[in-house]
Amino acid sequence: MQASELQAKNMSKEAFVELHTERLSLKRLQNSDWREISYLRSDPIINQYVKRPNANTKKKAIDFIRKVDTGIKNQDIYYWKIVKKKENEMIGSICLWNFSEDNRTAEVGYDLKPENHKMGIMDESLKSIIQFGFRRLMLKSIEAYTHRDNESSTNLLERNGFKRVRDRIDENNVNNVIYVLEKVI
Repeated sequence: MQASELQAKNMSKEAFVELHTERLSLKRLQNSDWREISYLRSDPIINQYVKRPNANTKKKAIDFIRKVDTGIKNQDIYYWKIVKKKENEMIGSICLWNFSEDNRTAEVGYDLKPENHKMGIMDESLKSIIQFGFRRLMLKSIEAYTHRDNESSTNLLERNGFKRVRDRIDENNVNNVIYVLEKVI
């Protein structure tokens, strides 16, 4: 790849930044978050609709954090831990990842501890990530893959303007449905 092509490919990417909402801070993951990562990626309730490797040991959790950190440094992923401002404890995560080759489309992913459901936390986090993706990364669209039976996730996406794409199938999980949010110009 020539220098001009490489520059164009990375033109819209930027270094990791913390994001803040009225109630939340979206911060960079630290090794000290390994217990929360282990819980979020291994708890059967949180993962009932998700196919992903668990992190049920400290080593697996630390390995995941290192993988995320490398992805952030390479600008292949933007991954935030979700923290209530007044409590400063990780309660979930949200990310933009799986960027298209031209960096115009990314996938959003998220999880949240069950005791924080139905409080508008993920809605607030997602709005912040959408704004970051469209305004700062200059994305044209954001995709979300969610299990067809995960009503909380599909309601969240639809509330935030995502539209279900009925003619696409997730080849990695036939139980998933695909949603897309297009940037309004």
